Amino acid sequence: MVAVIGDIHGCYNTLKKLVEKIKNKYPNIKIFCVGDLVDRGNNSFEVIEYVIAENIHYTLGNHDYMFYSNMRDPFSLMAKSWNYNGAETTLTSYKDKLDKMDGHLDTIISAPLFYNLDDCFISHAGISKSIKKKLPKNFLSNDSQLDEILKNDLSNQTSIIWARGELLNIGKLQVVGHTHRKEVLFDEVSNALYIDTTAYGNNKLTSVIVDQNRLIDTLEEKTVIDDVNRNWTYNL
Repeated sequence: MVAVIGDIHGCYNTLKKLVEKIKNKYPNIKIFCVGDLVDRGNNSFEVIEYVIAENIHYTLGNHDYMFYSNMRDPFSLMAKSWNYNGAETTLTSYKDKLDKMDGHLDTIISAPLFYNLDDCFISHAGISKSIKKKLPKNFLSNDSQLDEILKNDLSNQTSIIWARGELLNIGKLQVVGHTHRKEVLFDEVSNALYIDTTAYGNNKLTSVIVDQNRLIDTLEEKTVIDDVNRNWTYNL
């Protein structure tokens, strides 16, 4: 049994409250996150510090990747994309803490693209149906081979950190974020659980409890107003 948290996007205070709920109800559970720790919300620095301190396991999200790319390769296409996707709030959160940024960047880029667990398959955006031809048979039985294939595809819009649209039914439950939802959504055809409930848009941060590829429970925390722009709401 595992807990998986949706896209955090700098919502540190909301995250803390949600993790407390998880630990109170499931004291010894292992906690994962689908990535996008940074951007848009006000407290990206604090989020990274917290997930490290709490040993929360997270996958690489597209916003995390853009943040890293901007700082380490500022003339790349990925870096330019970041300037339109929440860069300002992330940089503001590092004011007077720039000495910590390099360590955070190293931590972010070392995050895996996926966790292939007995209970589910966790990634940021999921394995898209459109990349089926690139995958060998029984690809879930060889994590290192799958990781190499997915890393070579990382900048494509169908990659595991960018994919929109229909996901591939891989024979086990995919738990993903990235695609904004008002509520957690299970897609039966692709056997995928979408858990990004748009915390940065004044909605809520959600965690699902999954056991042996089945949704057991859902825990939610309304976005704490200090984490976001008080006057901004994402239309879902």
